[in-house]
Amino acid sequence: MVNEQDAYRPVDDEPFMNERQREYFKRKLAAWKQDILREAQDTLAALANENPNHPDLADRASSETDRAIELRARDRQRKLISKIDAAMARIEEGTYGYCEETGEPISLRRLEARPIATLSLEAQERHERKERIHRDD
Repeated sequence: MVNEQDAYRPVDDEPFMNERQREYFKRKLAAWKQDILREAQDTLAALANENPNHPDLADRASSETDRAIELRARDRQRKLISKIDAAMARIEEGTYGYCEETGEPISLRRLEARPIATLSLEAQERHERKERIHRDD
């Protein structure tokens, strides 16, 4: 049975960041964080159970490469968790869903796709263009 909260999806014709939308995004962010933490636990368990003493040099090198890739992915996810925590703090402060640059609402479609977004699509594109220009210098 699906309860009413699980079936709810924010829509543009309701007041922006009303109580229901804030609660929806809070649950979405919390679930995302839990998934990441669960994956991290699974990775730690797999790394702990792995036998690092491969007799074959190629197997050892392959294992080390896999381990390094996995640890880099975990580091990216650690950074993602801090962004999720920051988004949850913005929900509590009442600033979630508003562009940090312009103060305008970030579209619900963008927040649905990237709940940690801090910039509207237009501001993000400006930011990326500026970054590309400086990188090309």
